[in-house]
Amino acid sequence: QVQLVESGGGLVQPGGSLRLSCAASGRFFRINNMGWYRQAPGKERELVAVALHGGFSNYADSVKGRFTISRDYDKNTIDLQMNSMRPEDTAVYYCNAVSDTYRSFWGQGTQVTVSS
Repeated sequence: QVQLVESGGGLVQPGGSLRLSCAASGRFFRINNMGWYRQAPGKERELVAVALHGGFSNYADSVKGRFTISRDYDKNTIDLQMNSMRPEDTAVYYCNAVSDTYRSFWGQGTQVTVSS
């Protein structure tokens, strides 16, 4: 089992920045991928960014150049630095981890609101 604890959500003005953090704990051998998803009201959950086990990262087109994911492989943590934020970034952001047994785990979610 993997437990994920998120922090860092909140309210930010358009053009501003926020940083989300997620820490994984529990009994597991290795976490393959860790990433962030988001779900806006009335929309499906979508991938924001993922840090893969091999060291590569993928981003949604809508956040490329604005968001940066970083991962500490020893501590099993990820951060998401969000810059130049837009109202359309408003959503509940969820941390996700996929274990070496290909099980997917989710955090409780943290609200991010971009509004003036």
